[in-house]
Amino acid sequence: MRLLHHLAAACVLAFPTTVLGQNTFKLVQQTLDNPNNEPVPVHPVPHPRQVAWQETEFYAFFHYGMNTYTDKEWGNGDEDVKLFRPTAKPNPRQWLEAVKKAGMKGGIAVVKHHDGFCLWPTTTTEHNATKAGNPYTADMNIPKDFAEAAKELGLKYGFYISPWDRNSVHYGTDRYVPEVFLRQCAELAQYGNDQFEMWFDGANGGDGYYGGRRGTVNVGDASIYYDVPNLRDTVHKVQPNCVLWGVGGEARWIGNEAGWAGETNWCMGHGTDGDINGWYWHPGESDAKATNKGWFYHDYESPHSAERLFQMYLETVGRNATLILNWPPNKAGVLPASDVKVLEELGQMIEKRLGNDLAKNAKIEASETRAAGLNRTYGVKNLVDGNTTTYWATNDGTKQATLTFTWDTPQALRYVSLMELVAKGQRVKKFKVEISQDGTNFKPVAQNVAQTTIGYKRIIPLNGSTVNSYSAQGMQAKALRITIEDAKACPLLKSVAIY
Repeated sequence: MRLLHHLAAACVLAFPTTVLGQNTFKLVQQTLDNPNNEPVPVHPVPHPRQVAWQETEFYAFFHYGMNTYTDKEWGNGDEDVKLFRPTAKPNPRQWLEAVKKAGMKGGIAVVKHHDGFCLWPTTTTEHNATKAGNPYTADMNIPKDFAEAAKELGLKYGFYISPWDRNSVHYGTDRYVPEVFLRQCAELAQYGNDQFEMWFDGANGGDGYYGGRRGTVNVGDASIYYDVPNLRDTVHKVQPNCVLWGVGGEARWIGNEAGWAGETNWCMGHGTDGDINGWYWHPGESDAKATNKGWFYHDYESPHSAERLFQMYLETVGRNATLILNWPPNKAGVLPASDVKVLEELGQMIEKRLGNDLAKNAKIEASETRAAGLNRTYGVKNLVDGNTTTYWATNDGTKQATLTFTWDTPQALRYVSLMELVAKGQRVKKFKVEISQDGTNFKPVAQNVAQTTIGYKRIIPLNGSTVNSYSAQGMQAKALRITIEDAKACPLLKSVAIY
């Protein structure tokens, strides 16, 4: 009787009175917390717009404006608008067609530099191209033409707009940001709601014309004066996928203008190396000049060689940064023929050296593979399937693992490219690459290269040099092995490519 009493009590606890009274049973399907057995993110993690921005990888800068005609880099703001004298109608489409041949995925047009001169019919100032009195400028609207051309060519696009304005009488006062700067940003937003980046440098003042006041104006903390939180919210309401570079706080300057990032490079923190302990996602962008003079066009300048530019590519895109490479249009508003020629050479070079992925034809083995989930697997085939959302991973608690790629016959190997799924955070802290000539005995390669972080993308020249990275014979090998020696959590790679 006591047993029956306990069973009856248990039933009352297990089933509501209404269910017992109706003498019916309701089946409840159990829902697992993590049915796909996905690894938990390692914080910080990027916003989706930051992931899309990193996927752009390689894009162009176009410095064009008043300085093109005054032979300056920084105008003072007092230049007569009539000094802006294009010798032909500027052609943004030609700029973009040329850089597309180099494999670039987009471009940023400088439409207002520190001199305050605007390349569109803005309502905020008379200091703009339409007031120049030149036959090619009466209806000039560079951002409109640039955006339209980019869309037609399937390229990403955005604009550089200087927060510092050496022409505006309001700069440094409470009126400048709401009446001039934010309004100019809003005007530029009308040229497309799919801009991928808005470029703001951190300039916070200095000497200038300032509408005739003349003198030195310093606004102190740029993020406060330019009202960055409001700026960010205002832009994102119209441009949800637009990353605000510089004072916007969504991507960082890599710390130099020479086209290199640190071999160890975290997507958090500041400078060339970032900071493993950084608390928010802050990936690096390297801005570099493709020519041997300034950011703006100057007579008798020449482009760097394709080989030098490829070195920059390896030392930026290949080190978990993006590369924005500057190509200044000339006084006719086009890229010079010598620049276009080098761009074509660079595109051919990248395709030849990084276009044939040998990993796709290799047998791939992993020391460990994460247990599959309900609708997701984590096997090595994910490394070469070309899908940006699939990945190989180990089980929780495993921070060391090996991936081995083998071929039946020796291959000429020169580079290995690794990519983490950064949407779940940056994890790898240390790894090494080895090759084997016989498929059994391995030796380390590129030992002079810091094999530490991977991040969005890491490209290792197997000979250890970014200066002379390509050799005709390559390194003959029947196998290549990647060993992840330490990570913040279980490693996960979305791609391994071998060239």
